[in-house]
Amino acid sequence: MSLEKTLLHKVGEAIGRFNMIRAGDRVAVGLSGGKDSVTLLEALLLLEKRSPIAFSVCAFTIEQGKFLGPIQPLGEWLRSRGIAWTYHHDAPSHRLIDEDPGHGCDKCSRFRRRAVYEVVQGLGANVIAFGHTADDFCEAFLRNAMFNGKLSALPPVTYSRDRQFRLIRPLCFTTEDITREFAASLGAPVIPCGCSQKTGTVRRSLRDVFAEFEQDYPNLKQTMLSALGNLQPERLLDPRFVQDGQLTLDGFEDAREAEPLLPILQ
Repeated sequence: MSLEKTLLHKVGEAIGRFNMIRAGDRVAVGLSGGKDSVTLLEALLLLEKRSPIAFSVCAFTIEQGKFLGPIQPLGEWLRSRGIAWTYHHDAPSHRLIDEDPGHGCDKCSRFRRRAVYEVVQGLGANVIAFGHTADDFCEAFLRNAMFNGKLSALPPVTYSRDRQFRLIRPLCFTTEDITREFAASLGAPVIPCGCSQKTGTVRRSLRDVFAEFEQDYPNLKQTMLSALGNLQPERLLDPRFVQDGQLTLDGFEDAREAEPLLPILQ
């Protein structure tokens, strides 16, 4: 199977299984400047032409002052291919860097979320697509279990607080070795964010652990993805799901029995 077919199959499986995109949707792809979001944009543009349902795709970038190089080459590349792209220089985020240079990821994320919603509303989109990959899902799962005391990862589909926007992550089944190779095949300029280069972080440590384990267990991430879709609450320690030694599914939707609501796009 070609790299493009592999990518579209994985993205299509995610869209179909979680009903991410629906007829009439306008999907705004958040371009971070990296390989993952560029790959996601191209995959959705290809699926837009082949999908059994009608939807449209556009792209945007929020400039928070943390790119390691000028973002303009990415914009020029997108426009040369006729792709609608909106660039937003977020002044509050730049002031944050000056006024609170030691701010953490949570504060930066709040500023970015506000800017994203403002931009996407202006684009007339109702769906926001993010480029989180299978690697991100696996890392989030381990990070939450090991450091936050909860079993959770990233939601494949969720909504903004007022439910104005549907937030989707169509690369949830796509590993970064695929996005790396695919982005390179496109010839797209990659402008990483400085945050992704930080060392000494939990995320970096987990990536190093994965890299070491995968030398002996190359299917490790696929196994973890399967685990995230095969929840067995009766074998955990949450009393909400176990009463008198018996499983209760009150308030629990069994995803193992769920059927995709839309045809898988390939």
